[in-house]
Amino acid sequence: MLVNCNSCQKKFIVPDNAITSTGRLVQCGYCQNKWTQYPADKIELKETKSIKKKVTVKKKGPKKNLYTPEYLKKKHGLDINSSKNHLSKKLEGNKNRNNNFGFYSYVIILLVCLIAFYGILNLTKEKIILKYPSSEIYINYFYDVIDIIAMSIVQFIN
Repeated sequence: MLVNCNSCQKKFIVPDNAITSTGRLVQCGYCQNKWTQYPADKIELKETKSIKKKVTVKKKGPKKNLYTPEYLKKKHGLDINSSKNHLSKKLEGNKNRNNNFGFYSYVIILLVCLIAFYGILNLTKEKIILKYPSSEIYINYFYDVIDIIAMSIVQFIN
């Protein structure tokens, strides 16, 4: 059975035995619209009845612009003009304050912190190993990795 979505007009193939005589609630996999689908013979009966009815189409007037300040004030009580003034004052305050703390500043701070950590660990390496003997392996691995990174950077520059 071929099923058409009422909303987006997508077509789906559904087995005939999936739709019972009382109908079944189905959902469009594309637009998530839900409707009750009846078997093909009941649909034909409904279509013949609806053809006999006289269809009258009511013409709609011009659409209202839902985003005008007057409409928003009347319908929702929002005053757009005051928020524009508030926003422009806020932006002027931000223009006066110059913020030069960008990506490279963060990178430099990260490098300084890592170098400080490396130096502090180097100064306290013996005390840490005396207090926690099992940490000696990890500290040595850390220094080996730092040496490998340093050598690869030097080779890359040369």
